[in-house]
Amino acid sequence: MIIRKAEISDLKKIMLMYSSCVSGMIENSIDQWDSTYPNSKIISLDIEKETYYVVEDNKSIIGGMNIDQIQDPTYLDIKWEDSSNNFLVVHRLAVKKEYWNKKIGKKLMLHAEKLVEKLNLKSIRLDTYGSNPIAMKFYIKLGYVKKGFVFLKPGKNEYYCFEKIIKK
Repeated sequence: MIIRKAEISDLKKIMLMYSSCVSGMIENSIDQWDSTYPNSKIISLDIEKETYYVVEDNKSIIGGMNIDQIQDPTYLDIKWEDSSNNFLVVHRLAVKKEYWNKKIGKKLMLHAEKLVEKLNLKSIRLDTYGSNPIAMKFYIKLGYVKKGFVFLKPGKNEYYCFEKIIKK
């Protein structure tokens, strides 16, 4: 099992991974994502910017995430502990449903934390859907602190913003 930067040739496998993840979310009554998001156009842009990472196991993509320094404008309303602007933001973290509870998401987040250290940054920011109790518990268990909430999409509940200071 390896974590690596995605290539455009991975796009089809990445979208199959998202399809599996979204299916599992819907089965668990989590309406965070659907067939319109995340979509191949967004993921293609992530790959082109070289900010999308995949977890590959036996030539199958079983997880992925985008990590960059771009935050939604609503994040400006959050009182972050790290006010230095030396952070990375995790977006669209997903794991193929058959691989849930196998620590794939944790591996991705640990990879993100190592990137923060490598780039000599300070923290990680992210948001997750308030109606996704699985993700909420996941981030808290990894030491992320809930800093507030924002509204990102019309007709959706709040998204909670989390932060973890990596480098004091």
